[in-house]
Amino acid sequence: MPKILIIDDERSIRSTLKEILEYENYTVDEAADGEIGLEQLGKNKYDVVLCDIKMPKMDGLEVLQRAREVAPDVPFIMISAHGTIDTAVDATKKGAYDFLQKPPDLNRLLVTVRNALDKANLVTETKVLKKKISKNFEMVGNSPALEKVRRAIDKVAQTDARVLITGPNGAGKEMVARQLHEKSNRASGPMIEVNCAAIPSELIESELFGHEKGSFTSAVKQRIGKFEQANGGTLFLDEIGDMSLSAQAKVLRALQENKITRVGGEKEISVDVRVVAATNKDLLREIEERNFREDLYHRLGVILIHVPPLNERREDIPDLVQKFLADIARDYGSKPKRITPAALTFLQQLDWRGNIRELRNVVERLVIMSDDEISEEDARSFARPAVS
Repeated sequence: MPKILIIDDERSIRSTLKEILEYENYTVDEAADGEIGLEQLGKNKYDVVLCDIKMPKMDGLEVLQRAREVAPDVPFIMISAHGTIDTAVDATKKGAYDFLQKPPDLNRLLVTVRNALDKANLVTETKVLKKKISKNFEMVGNSPALEKVRRAIDKVAQTDARVLITGPNGAGKEMVARQLHEKSNRASGPMIEVNCAAIPSELIESELFGHEKGSFTSAVKQRIGKFEQANGGTLFLDEIGDMSLSAQAKVLRALQENKITRVGGEKEISVDVRVVAATNKDLLREIEERNFREDLYHRLGVILIHVPPLNERREDIPDLVQKFLADIARDYGSKPKRITPAALTFLQQLDWRGNIRELRNVVERLVIMSDDEISEEDARSFARPAVS
């Protein structure tokens, strides 16, 4: 059952609120002042706090501020007999979920508590989902090549420096971009990904910068571009080497001025975006062949991080295989299969031109085609099946 803490110096108010909430099957604790309330917040887990504003020793707004350190995600509903619009605004600015006047209307109280609980549940679910996503993009292995990448991420993540990630397809460039975002000061903001190779050249500008209604034939309504969507967070431009020269020019301007203009629009829109780019191409060669702008290369490549191919970090293959076995079992709702040391040794000897992506596909194939234990014979039979 949801657990609620009432912080109020008036015993009659505490008793009335407790009686109402317990009738609705909530578990309720009481605190006669702010100090006791903070002490209980530190000891117990609460889903919602009802807190009076005017109290001796410590007023409710101070309790609210100090509670952010102890229980940052718990919604606070402030209550006061001396409520004004200014007080309500001040409470909201300091993180209160809502503000109620004494004596609180019964229906309004219960609706507010239910809404606050819904918000708390959403925050919890979001954190769980973020943890799951983080595990999906976890960098697995302890090879010297991977440790070099990790050290670079740790040094760069806390800055706003633009990063250019290079490496072959399937090597894990997106994982590096995710780690840069999650370890940065922008982690609470969005991370927006654009696959430049998957978008036709005539649509890439609209995708990045948005467009105004009627700016071209199919523009039936206004569209917000990826730069605006990523405001306050990170924009990941994957396969940047496949971007058209005209789009490159506009990206360069956006990086120089931190402003964009929608297709068909005239208004300049300020954006606060950290750009991380990735490519499997040799951009210096692309510059020589006039396929990529040199000035954009230098703008993007403040920091260069190279992700090594799997063939250069074979010692990580056993750890990667174990992770994929666990991931696949979770996806299938089954128990993870075992793999013999001989099978792992065989996998380490293969040529992994498709890198981590190919390894993951092979592990899934072995899980499907083998019995409870994946043997060396299974690996030899199914890792590189003959194509008829």
